[in-house]
Amino acid sequence: MPAPPSSAATLAGLPSWYRQAARDLPWRRAAFHEEFGAWGVLVSEFMLQQTPVNRVIPHLEAWLERWPTPTAMAAATTADVVRQWANLGYPRRALWLHRAAVEVVERHNGVVPREVESLLALSGIGDYTARAVAVFSYGDRHPVVDTNTRRVLARAVLGRAHPAAPARRDLALMESLLPASVAEAAVVNAAVMELGATVCTARAPRCAQCPLAERCAWLQAGRPDTGDERRRQAVYEGSDRQARGAVLRLLREAAPDVVPLTAVIPEWPDPQQRDRAIDSLIADGLAEADGEGLALPR
Repeated sequence: MPAPPSSAATLAGLPSWYRQAARDLPWRRAAFHEEFGAWGVLVSEFMLQQTPVNRVIPHLEAWLERWPTPTAMAAATTADVVRQWANLGYPRRALWLHRAAVEVVERHNGVVPREVESLLALSGIGDYTARAVAVFSYGDRHPVVDTNTRRVLARAVLGRAHPAAPARRDLALMESLLPASVAEAAVVNAAVMELGATVCTARAPRCAQCPLAERCAWLQAGRPDTGDERRRQAVYEGSDRQARGAVLRLLREAAPDVVPLTAVIPEWPDPQQRDRAIDSLIADGLAEADGEGLALPR
């Protein structure tokens, strides 16, 4: 099997498509960057992890209105942060973001760092988020790879219906496809993600509208079923995650009061699952127990 192409020509035409088709999202606006800088991008990327854009936008705006800088957020209490996170899901992200804000203040004088290695050293930040901040806030040239990017690369370059599990090779492949121009590389990074989010979707790709259709290896091969190695997310209904969410919602609504343990979702159909949810929230630092009951961490 011949090696897949790995040159900037593979993604030719994407920047012009992106400039016409990109969604108008807050973190793409010049005014957003002028007001919140790299901190605004960092917060948006934390919120966008495993959460749809339409749910993130109102929370992001409220968050940055309350805490427009890392210094402002670092001074907040854990309870304030968890309560503000509301129903965004995966609430440990709120704790990580809070810790990252504290680290930015303590290590970088309140300025979100530019270097990828420094960003990776902050709590809750992985390969994608570190490079997204460096590229979309500071304009540096790095490969930025998320789920949407991997799907586009799998189809357009590798001829596969779905990407394999995330791996370091994804960064190397994206790096090989970026144009030499720093400014254009940033646009291509954003364009590939946008293409995967809006056109080259997981379940119903709109190949007729794709600017890469003539060069897409998967489309040219007749869209073969090459298997799907993606890990399936567990069903939410009836899961431990749902129980955790119910407990945390109760604590947010009651804050700053303590909720007696006997009043913590007593109607939950599985008492053992409820107890597991309480224990896991305490272990994660999202709740505190004392002699009186359960509450958000202070």
